[in-house]
Amino acid sequence: MDIIIMICIAYLLGSIPSALWIGKWFYKIDVREHGSGNLGATNTFRVLGKVAGFIVVLMDIFKGTAATLLPFLPYFADSTINPLILGLFAVIGHMFPLFAKFKGGKAVATSGGVILGYHWPIFVVVLLTFFIVLKLSKMVSFSSMSVAVIGFMYSVVYYFITKDIYLFVVVTLMACFIFYRHCANIERIRSGTEPKITWL
Repeated sequence: MDIIIMICIAYLLGSIPSALWIGKWFYKIDVREHGSGNLGATNTFRVLGKVAGFIVVLMDIFKGTAATLLPFLPYFADSTINPLILGLFAVIGHMFPLFAKFKGGKAVATSGGVILGYHWPIFVVVLLTFFIVLKLSKMVSFSSMSVAVIGFMYSVVYYFITKDIYLFVVVTLMACFIFYRHCANIERIRSGTEPKITWL
Protein backbone atom coordinates (compact mmCIF):
# COMPACT_ATOMS: atom_id res chain seq x y z
CA MET A 1 0.00 0.00 0.00
CA ASP A 2 2.85 2.40 0.82
CA ILE A 3 4.28 1.91 -2.65
CA ILE A 4 0.97 2.79 -4.28
CA ILE A 5 0.66 5.88 -2.10
CA MET A 6 4.18 7.01 -3.01
CA ILE A 7 3.57 6.45 -6.72
CA CYS A 8 0.41 8.56 -6.53
CA ILE A 9 2.22 11.32 -4.62
CA ALA A 10 5.10 11.26 -7.11
CA TYR A 11 2.71 11.58 -10.04
CA LEU A 12 0.80 14.41 -8.34
CA LEU A 13 4.05 16.23 -7.59
CA GLY A 14 5.00 15.95 -11.24
CA SER A 15 1.54 17.14 -12.23
CA ILE A 16 2.03 20.53 -10.60
CA PRO A 17 1.91 22.85 -13.66
CA SER A 18 4.51 25.35 -12.52
CA ALA A 19 4.43 27.45 -15.68
CA LEU A 20 0.64 27.62 -15.70
CA TRP A 21 0.29 28.57 -12.04
CA ILE A 22 3.10 31.14 -12.03
CA GLY A 23 1.69 32.72 -15.18
CA LYS A 24 -1.87 32.90 -13.92
CA TRP A 25 -1.18 33.85 -10.30
CA PHE A 26 1.48 36.51 -10.81
CA TYR A 27 1.12 37.67 -14.42
CA LYS A 28 -2.54 36.96 -15.20
CA ILE A 29 -1.32 35.16 -18.32
CA ASP A 30 -2.01 31.60 -19.46
CA VAL A 31 1.26 30.58 -21.10
CA ARG A 32 -0.61 27.93 -23.07
CA GLU A 33 -2.11 30.76 -25.13
CA HIS A 34 1.22 32.32 -26.05
CA GLY A 35 4.52 31.37 -27.63
CA SER A 36 4.77 27.64 -28.30
CA GLY A 37 1.85 26.95 -25.97
CA ASN A 38 4.01 24.51 -24.02
CA LEU A 39 3.84 24.29 -20.23
CA GLY A 40 7.58 24.36 -19.75
CA ALA A 41 10.35 26.65 -18.64
CA THR A 42 11.44 27.59 -22.17
CA ASN A 43 8.04 28.96 -23.09
CA THR A 44 7.83 30.66 -19.71
CA PHE A 45 11.11 32.47 -20.40
CA ARG A 46 9.77 33.47 -23.80
CA VAL A 47 6.37 34.68 -22.59
CA LEU A 48 6.90 35.87 -19.01
CA GLY A 49 10.59 36.72 -18.83
CA LYS A 50 13.71 35.60 -16.99
CA VAL A 51 12.45 35.79 -13.41
CA ALA A 52 9.38 33.68 -14.06
CA GLY A 53 11.41 31.34 -16.24
CA PHE A 54 14.00 30.67 -13.53
CA ILE A 55 11.28 30.13 -10.92
CA VAL A 56 9.57 27.60 -13.16
CA VAL A 57 12.86 25.81 -13.83
CA LEU A 58 13.54 25.52 -10.10
CA MET A 59 10.01 24.33 -9.37
CA ASP A 60 10.14 21.73 -12.13
CA ILE A 61 13.51 20.45 -10.90
CA PHE A 62 12.22 20.31 -7.33
CA LYS A 63 9.25 18.17 -8.39
CA GLY A 64 11.56 15.43 -9.61
CA THR A 65 13.87 15.70 -6.61
CA ALA A 66 11.01 15.66 -4.10
CA ALA A 67 9.49 12.55 -5.68
CA THR A 68 12.84 10.77 -5.64
CA LEU A 69 13.36 11.56 -1.96
CA LEU A 70 9.95 10.25 -0.84
CA PRO A 71 11.34 6.87 0.38
CA PHE A 72 13.56 8.76 2.82
CA LEU A 73 10.59 10.22 4.70
CA PRO A 74 10.10 8.50 8.09
CA TYR A 75 6.57 7.39 7.16
CA PHE A 76 7.90 5.43 4.17
CA ALA A 77 11.10 4.23 5.83
CA ASP A 78 10.21 0.56 5.40
CA SER A 79 9.49 0.85 1.69
CA THR A 80 11.58 -1.19 -0.75
CA ILE A 81 10.79 0.76 -3.91
CA ASN A 82 13.73 2.25 -5.79
CA PRO A 83 13.61 6.08 -5.64
CA LEU A 84 14.12 6.32 -9.39
CA ILE A 85 10.80 4.60 -10.02
CA LEU A 86 9.06 7.39 -8.15
CA GLY A 87 11.09 9.95 -10.05
CA LEU A 88 9.92 8.40 -13.29
CA PHE A 89 6.29 8.82 -12.24
CA ALA A 90 6.99 12.49 -11.46
CA VAL A 91 8.34 12.91 -14.99
CA ILE A 92 5.23 11.24 -16.40
CA GLY A 93 3.13 13.61 -14.28
CA HIS A 94 5.06 16.57 -15.68
CA MET A 95 4.40 15.46 -19.26
CA PHE A 96 0.78 14.49 -18.62
CA PRO A 97 -0.32 16.62 -15.64
CA LEU A 98 -3.61 15.89 -13.93
CA PHE A 99 -3.97 19.58 -13.09
CA ALA A 100 -3.55 20.83 -16.67
CA LYS A 101 -5.71 18.50 -18.76
CA PHE A 102 -2.78 16.09 -19.26
CA LYS A 103 -0.90 18.51 -21.51
CA GLY A 104 2.43 19.34 -19.91
CA GLY A 105 6.07 20.05 -20.52
CA LYS A 106 8.93 18.26 -22.20
CA ALA A 107 10.38 16.43 -19.19
CA VAL A 108 13.83 18.06 -19.16
CA ALA A 109 13.95 19.95 -15.86
CA THR A 110 11.95 17.36 -13.92
CA SER A 111 14.20 14.59 -15.25
CA GLY A 112 17.15 16.64 -14.04
CA GLY A 113 15.53 16.89 -10.63
CA VAL A 114 15.19 13.12 -10.47
CA ILE A 115 18.88 12.73 -11.19
CA LEU A 116 19.74 15.42 -8.63
CA GLY A 117 17.84 13.54 -5.95
CA TYR A 118 19.40 10.18 -6.76
CA HIS A 119 22.96 10.82 -7.98
CA TRP A 120 24.00 14.46 -7.96
CA PRO A 121 27.30 14.09 -9.92
CA ILE A 122 25.43 13.21 -13.10
CA PHE A 123 23.22 16.26 -12.55
CA VAL A 124 26.31 18.46 -12.47
CA VAL A 125 27.59 16.85 -15.66
CA VAL A 126 24.35 17.34 -17.59
CA LEU A 127 23.88 20.87 -16.24
CA LEU A 128 27.32 21.92 -17.44
CA THR A 129 26.66 20.18 -20.76
CA PHE A 130 23.38 22.04 -21.15
CA PHE A 131 24.92 25.48 -20.74
CA ILE A 132 27.95 24.72 -22.89
CA VAL A 133 25.79 23.46 -25.76
CA LEU A 134 23.34 26.32 -25.24
CA LYS A 135 26.18 28.85 -25.42
CA LEU A 136 27.35 27.33 -28.71
CA SER A 137 24.03 26.55 -30.38
CA LYS A 138 21.68 29.14 -28.84
CA MET A 139 18.94 26.48 -29.01
CA VAL A 140 17.32 25.23 -25.80
CA SER A 141 15.80 22.24 -27.57
CA PHE A 142 19.13 21.07 -29.00
CA SER A 143 20.78 21.57 -25.60
CA SER A 144 18.03 19.55 -23.93
CA MET A 145 18.47 16.63 -26.31
CA SER A 146 22.23 16.85 -25.92
CA VAL A 147 21.99 16.39 -22.15
CA ALA A 148 19.69 13.42 -22.72
CA VAL A 149 22.44 11.79 -24.77
CA ILE A 150 25.15 12.67 -22.23
CA GLY A 151 22.98 11.39 -19.38
CA PHE A 152 22.41 8.13 -21.21
CA MET A 153 26.13 7.69 -21.89
CA TYR A 154 26.94 8.41 -18.25
CA SER A 155 24.39 5.82 -17.09
CA VAL A 156 25.94 3.20 -19.38
CA VAL A 157 29.41 3.77 -17.96
CA TYR A 158 28.03 3.93 -14.42
CA TYR A 159 26.22 0.63 -14.95
CA PHE A 160 29.41 -1.18 -15.91
CA ILE A 161 31.07 0.21 -12.79
CA THR A 162 28.29 -0.24 -10.23
CA LYS A 163 25.71 -2.52 -11.92
CA ASP A 164 23.02 0.06 -11.11
CA ILE A 165 20.41 -1.20 -13.53
CA TYR A 166 17.76 1.18 -12.18
CA LEU A 167 19.76 4.27 -13.08
CA PHE A 168 20.49 2.91 -16.54
CA VAL A 169 16.87 1.98 -17.29
CA VAL A 170 15.28 5.14 -15.88
CA VAL A 171 17.78 7.51 -17.50
CA THR A 172 17.27 5.68 -20.80
CA LEU A 173 13.50 6.08 -20.51
CA MET A 174 13.78 9.76 -19.60
CA ALA A 175 16.09 10.34 -22.57
CA CYS A 176 13.52 8.68 -24.83
CA PHE A 177 10.79 10.88 -23.33
CA ILE A 178 12.85 14.01 -24.01
CA PHE A 179 13.48 13.10 -27.64
CA TYR A 180 9.83 12.13 -28.16
CA ARG A 181 8.63 15.43 -26.71
CA HIS A 182 11.02 17.32 -28.98
CA CYS A 183 9.90 15.79 -32.29
CA ALA A 184 8.58 19.12 -33.57
CA ASN A 185 11.80 20.84 -32.51
CA ILE A 186 13.87 18.27 -34.39
CA GLU A 187 11.98 19.08 -37.57
CA ARG A 188 12.53 22.82 -37.06
CA ILE A 189 16.24 22.28 -36.39
CA ARG A 190 16.48 20.34 -39.66
CA SER A 191 14.71 23.10 -41.55
CA GLY A 192 16.69 25.87 -39.86
CA THR A 193 13.62 27.48 -38.30
CA GLU A 194 14.18 26.59 -34.63
CA PRO A 195 14.06 29.76 -32.44
CA LYS A 196 17.34 30.79 -30.82
CA ILE A 197 17.91 32.59 -27.56
CA THR A 198 19.62 35.96 -27.36
CA TRP A 199 20.43 36.19 -23.65
CA LEU A 200 23.49 33.88 -23.54
